[in-house]
Amino acid sequence: MNALMIKALAFAAILIIATIAAVMSLDMNVFADDMTAITMGGAIAVATITAAVAVKYINQIKTDTASGELAEENWDGIGEYKNELPSGWAYSFLALFIWSMWYGLIGYPVNAYSQIGEYNEEVLAYNKKFEATHKNADAATLKEMGESIYLVQCAQCHGTTGDGLSGKAHDFTARMTKDQILDVINNGSNQLGYPMGAMPAGMAQGEQAEEIAAYVASGMRGPQPASFAACSSCHGIDGQGNNGMSPNLVSYDAALMSHTLQNGKKGMIGKMPSFKTLITPVQEKALTVYVQSLSN
Repeated sequence: MNALMIKALAFAAILIIATIAAVMSLDMNVFADDMTAITMGGAIAVATITAAVAVKYINQIKTDTASGELAEENWDGIGEYKNELPSGWAYSFLALFIWSMWYGLIGYPVNAYSQIGEYNEEVLAYNKKFEATHKNADAATLKEMGESIYLVQCAQCHGTTGDGLSGKAHDFTARMTKDQILDVINNGSNQLGYPMGAMPAGMAQGEQAEEIAAYVASGMRGPQPASFAACSSCHGIDGQGNNGMSPNLVSYDAALMSHTLQNGKKGMIGKMPSFKTLITPVQEKALTVYVQSLSN
């Protein structure tokens, strides 16, 4: 074994060890999914093939002599031999051509395989595992998880403290403001998809609308105005939504959070999108626990 080969093997070994060390430092299970395993295998293969090819061709340069029939064309006296294309190159080109035809005509059009499809499958598998792991999570764990979800998905509009960024989005530190309630009374609402359907506009007007808005905004504390009867038929005498049939006016219960996340909601800074495909049931539960903590 000559010195060149020893150096090449040492270089390949260093690359392989560095790759393994980098992956291990990330606390990753190399065999947890196909993509990670393929990436690791590819990195090791690249290091090994690089070393082997370098040794082969450097040694070949030392011993090879030019031979064969020269082409007629030359450039400033420099000619080119009419040698056959190396078989490895030809086979590689042929394999790539066959694969590209399969992928272009079959693989991609009928979604037989795509990186997006594989990613989606991996996400579904991970979500299933996540749901099973955390299905019985305690309140403290759910709150901690919900805070992480909130800071990533919600804080941009609602603020890191849930204050709604000075009225630009909904303020989670209280259920609703008087102005928000008056807006719903005057204009109606049909955004959240509750079983009882749309709330029509004009259920109360003038002074009655004002006293209903003030009462609900206070958390329904103190004497209940007689005009609240226009609301209690759907929202219940206690304002808690008749067991999920309509929105809870007092707190952010699970039904209210679920309907909002599933359907989205129009606000001052635009429409909040639906999150029904973006978070799992356990994550929805965790987010509910955290948002409830903001108004306590």
